[in-house]
Amino acid sequence: MFFVIVLVALVVEAAAGFGATVVTVTFAAQLLPVDDVLAAFLPVNLLLSAWMVVRYRSLVDHERLFRRVLPLMGAGMAVGILLSAQLGALWLKALFALFVVILSSLELRRRDTEVQLSTAAGTAAMLGAGAIHGLFACGGPLLVWVLGREMPEKGRFRATLATVWLILGLALLVRYRLAGTLTLDSLRTSLWLLPALGLGLWLGERVHHRIPEAAFRRWIYRLLLFAGASLLARTITAFWA
Repeated sequence: MFFVIVLVALVVEAAAGFGATVVTVTFAAQLLPVDDVLAAFLPVNLLLSAWMVVRYRSLVDHERLFRRVLPLMGAGMAVGILLSAQLGALWLKALFALFVVILSSLELRRRDTEVQLSTAAGTAAMLGAGAIHGLFACGGPLLVWVLGREMPEKGRFRATLATVWLILGLALLVRYRLAGTLTLDSLRTSLWLLPALGLGLWLGERVHHRIPEAAFRRWIYRLLLFAGASLLARTITAFWA
């Protein structure tokens, strides 16, 4: 089941430029601890990001990336890492599920004609995306919420996001290694997931070129809303158990 979840997640990210980690954690957290899921999945996801960056490097918006996105995401991620050390596993799972439900609901209500965010709102959202990334390695939906309004060309959007996930993912990989979460056992699981990477890239490229991105994203957010609500309900039940 974990293999299937990862395959679907990699198809999503190869097609849209984001979503692999949030899909994986949302569904796999119902089966395994969040830290175990991330330790096994992150190395595979980094390979996906690296491939995207190398292949589409000419489309990366370097100015936006290095002047705005990475500084804000990096600052927020530092806060998220500090918070993760203070929260228990059950609280982390509950907060993540709530985050998925809220973001999915907002995106499903969003209209293509929605006005642009103010500079202050965009800055706050990117800091929040960094904090979520530090907590769960999946600040993608919140960053997409901002950049989706600023970068209408989906190829440039996807390549720039892949660069963000590669740089921040490498930092998280070091963190997991120092914390002892990244182990030989987790790397064995990562190796077992590698066939999903190749198949996910092949399918995701075809989805990216053949299916309108707006329609694709709406289906993904519907799926995430259902999964997030299910995970939140299970976590609340666990609190009372």
